[in-house]
Amino acid sequence: MGIIFVAGIGIAVLIEVLLLFKKNKSASDRILTVWMFLIVVHLFLFYMYFTQEIYRYPYLFGTEIPLPLLQGVFLYLYVSSLTDRRPGKSIYLLFHFIPAGAMYVYLITFFTLPGEQKAFVYRNHGAGYETFDSIRSYLVWFSGIFYVGWSLILLKIHRNAIRDKFSDLDKINLRWLRILTYGLGCIWLLVILFHDDTLVFTGVVGLVFVIGFFGIRQSSIFVDAPRKDAGGEQKEKYQKSGLNEDTSRELHGALIRLMTEEKLYRKSDLSIDELATKLSVHPNYLSQVINQREKKHFYDFVNTYRIEEFKEMLSMQKNQQFTLLSMALDCGFSSKTSFNRYFKKVTGRTPSEYASTPQKSAQ
Repeated sequence: MGIIFVAGIGIAVLIEVLLLFKKNKSASDRILTVWMFLIVVHLFLFYMYFTQEIYRYPYLFGTEIPLPLLQGVFLYLYVSSLTDRRPGKSIYLLFHFIPAGAMYVYLITFFTLPGEQKAFVYRNHGAGYETFDSIRSYLVWFSGIFYVGWSLILLKIHRNAIRDKFSDLDKINLRWLRILTYGLGCIWLLVILFHDDTLVFTGVVGLVFVIGFFGIRQSSIFVDAPRKDAGGEQKEKYQKSGLNEDTSRELHGALIRLMTEEKLYRKSDLSIDELATKLSVHPNYLSQVINQREKKHFYDFVNTYRIEEFKEMLSMQKNQQFTLLSMALDCGFSSKTSFNRYFKKVTGRTPSEYASTPQKSAQ
């Protein structure tokens, strides 16, 4: 079992080195760098306990106790940085470190004990610190549930926000962050359900492997997203908008004509900014018109056109020589995966199932 932890520490150190020497680090890169260092330290300290080597270095006793309270914090900081959801004032971020900081302050008296006494406490499962250990356990459980839940909420809000900006989400991929968040959530389940440090840190090693595999290869994530959910309450979102009813109606008509006549939806990376430039209007106004009059996000609005275009192409006898994918790409979809996923969402059938149903042929 020890070799697994050694491998985990080695991978974590390698990731840390790669992050340290990465050029032009973003704020999220810096957060991940500090977080990975924290994971290296945490894994190393557990390995020292696992091998009993910790008893040769009694000054290390207790240093790992508050560390679990920081894991959730760094998950939140990383997710909020990548999705541009951090508080406006950075000073507020310091409040997240108060529980771990307070715990280190409380442990000062323990740190000053002779090594033999500290070893005695550990050999006897926290003798003399039972109340503190119970409070710590509940804090760790709450911290895990709170920060994993909060991070998932941020991801959901961000997902909705980018749907109001882009017509293709393949390159704006939140999969990496979801995997990371769910991975940390699984570790907390191990903490809560099993109370087995060896099992928990085996999970941590697994998370390190996940970070190593996905983290270095992650796609860039759009961070200039609006802070309010694009699919939320439209009245609240647009109540101070300068777009009146007549202007909104005219803009909507111009939008429909532009989409129908120029078929801009065939451009796979069409964005709302590009479409707004074509219409000589601010993107926020265009987003408002689409949300209110079409009852859709920009992403759904554009992809609906693509689906209808595909159906029309499929019904034409002259197109029978082409594959379903080639027609989908001509309609503006960027990949087979995105096409299949959205087509089934709209029609309830896969493209192949739909194509196998007799269609009215057009010349």
